[in-house]
Amino acid sequence: MIVISDTTPIISLIKINKLELIQKLFEKVTIPQAVYYELVSNPRFASEASIVYNSSYISIVKIDNQKKVEELKYNSGLDTGESEAIVCSKLVKADLLLMDEQKGRTVARNLGLSITGTIGILIQSFKEGFISKKEIIESIKILKESGRYISEALYLRLIHLIES
Repeated sequence: MIVISDTTPIISLIKINKLELIQKLFEKVTIPQAVYYELVSNPRFASEASIVYNSSYISIVKIDNQKKVEELKYNSGLDTGESEAIVCSKLVKADLLLMDEQKGRTVARNLGLSITGTIGILIQSFKEGFISKKEIIESIKILKESGRYISEALYLRLIHLIES
């Protein structure tokens, strides 16, 4: 399975100490160089960058076709990391793109990509038996406290899924 990730799912999983779920669910994930750069260039993500760099199941790839990236950025208003993740997903015919930002998800979906985000990873991990209901609820609490926006509707849908 070919899985490409944008920045936010990686950071979110690190914040809740669940990055290993990527390996358990997908074996490995690829991040474009711009996503890695977003991690290492932001002093707020210094520890996350180190964790990513030392994770054997995360590989970094350079996108050679920067023209496509720039066109997507220009036409969609997405940032470089999101644009590279989408272009990379299209180029390698990825099975799945990990992305949380709604605007990027809409663009990716319109381009025919399969998408999941941090919440989807938590749900799938629960279904596979890798995490418990309690861990999901604690994880959501940590994400909300760290400034991640999770709508009440999404939170209620998540609770409904893990309770049924």
